[in-house]
Amino acid sequence: MSETHPAQRPARPSIPSSAQPPTAPSVPSTTVEHHVSTGERGAFCSARCTCGWLGPARRARSQARTDADGHLAQTGH
Repeated sequence: MSETHPAQRPARPSIPSSAQPPTAPSVPSTTVEHHVSTGERGAFCSARCTCGWLGPARRARSQARTDADGHLAQTGH
């Protein structure tokens, strides 16, 4: 097996540090329907909404549901 000399390796494309991921266009919450559900990944549970909101991972399902209720209260639904 032969090793590649660092000068022979292809260069990695540079990514500017100021690059930001694309963001979804903002839509007023009055035009978006909010349907919240909870999902589990391993020992953690989190709430998510159809508008794209995702709550923090919680160990307690009840806390994830509380996060979901708080999101719905903020949106007025």
